[in-house]
Amino acid sequence: MSIPIDTFFLDPKFEGTLQQKIQRMISEGVLSGRFIPGAKLPSSRKLATHLGISRITVTLAYSELVSDDYLIAKGRSGYYVSPTAPQRTRFDAPKGVVTDAVDWNRAIGQRYTGQVLVEKPVDWRSYPYPFIYGQADEKIFDHSNWRQCALQALGKREFSTVTADSYERDDPELVKYIALNTLPRRGIQAKPEQILITMGGQNALWLAAQVLLNQRRTAVMENPGYPGLRVALNLARCNVVNVPVDHAGMRLDALPDETDVVFTTPSHHCPTSVTMPLERRQQLLEMASRKDFLIVEDDYEFEMSFLNPPAPALKSLDEEGRVIYVGSFSKSLFPGLRLGYMVGSETFIREARALRMVVVRHPPGHLQRTVANFLSLGHFDALVARMGQTYRRRRDVMQEAIDRRGLHVAGSDVSGGSSFWMKTPDGIDARDLAQAVRQRGVLLEPGHFFFENPEDGRHNFRIAYSSIDSARIPGGIDIIADTIEAFGSK
Repeated sequence: MSIPIDTFFLDPKFEGTLQQKIQRMISEGVLSGRFIPGAKLPSSRKLATHLGISRITVTLAYSELVSDDYLIAKGRSGYYVSPTAPQRTRFDAPKGVVTDAVDWNRAIGQRYTGQVLVEKPVDWRSYPYPFIYGQADEKIFDHSNWRQCALQALGKREFSTVTADSYERDDPELVKYIALNTLPRRGIQAKPEQILITMGGQNALWLAAQVLLNQRRTAVMENPGYPGLRVALNLARCNVVNVPVDHAGMRLDALPDETDVVFTTPSHHCPTSVTMPLERRQQLLEMASRKDFLIVEDDYEFEMSFLNPPAPALKSLDEEGRVIYVGSFSKSLFPGLRLGYMVGSETFIREARALRMVVVRHPPGHLQRTVANFLSLGHFDALVARMGQTYRRRRDVMQEAIDRRGLHVAGSDVSGGSSFWMKTPDGIDARDLAQAVRQRGVLLEPGHFFFENPEDGRHNFRIAYSSIDSARIPGGIDIIADTIEAFGSK
């Protein structure tokens, strides 16, 4: 039997090439049982005419489906559904209504919901003025070379490495590049045994908290500070002390005597972007030595130092092995990558590696090797340079628009970054502002997420320029300023 040609149509919602859409259309037909084994498909010419696409596209799709055993080719007769095509396992539908009889309030031993994190709309790209922090700009990213590096990682020469169960080990090429190229740029020297690849910076902070802290120990974090860290510390069940931040970063005079671990973002404080000066960094290290505590340095955005050279990392100044360094590729490549690393003493890394092995075993081998290829071939450095040039232009445009409209910048950054930390006039809650401007196509981040007491951040908000074209920035700033003025006149 032949499959009627009017049963073929491309799914407009599927994001892929025409060839991939054809493959999906036919494979779904086979798996669903609509296209039965032995059924004949339309010729490539007829299907191409019916769909209004190139015949070669249909031919290539048919060839891929043959290689996957969805179709077979019979000489000049055409293409048929393979008698051994993949099939979905079918189960009889359950009889009657299935109810959930479990008392989950009693069954759940620990709760993880309800943690305060920054909200980012899934559809942020559809907004004309997305001042959303930490998202990738597809116009800047090097799609072509990234794709080539991913394909290279799947080649025969590297296939066994990227597909193996590496147990608790990391990709040696990625670790080697980090040790020989990435860390020296921050003044850090480390052996492979002192480096652990993580599932992003968030995972690194969680690992550090779990290994270093318990119910009897005290952790210090910045206030305001990174919400994800606050959640990680809460899960560690330790005593958390929130230390205020001034124009030079964490205030050291507020550190309690019983401190065990200090978590800090000295290069670009989160979220104010303040850079901790060298003198205060040295003071922090001196205090750590004198009071015998450890420091976890989150250097999440050091590549974005396009205004001035970055200050030395705390880890590069550490002479006693007290600093654990956390880096991430999420800001410089893309957040969905979820790949970072941490550097520390061999004893600490050994414990963190053992914990990671129990939870996630190791980050995906293909991702690790793709990143290693992208780094070693020089594409990463070229991307960072391009991002720095683009971000500098956008920052200048945003600064000019902010100054022109008289908005108040609450945080200062001497090296670069990708955002501004702002303050609303008295009487205007940034949460109300965010809700109002969103209706006019502007996305910004209210500041209450970053504070121990959310009410302390009711007058703060963050606007980023990593994912918005320079031409759109002034219009978005105008909407924010107009909305603030409207609130003030009420």
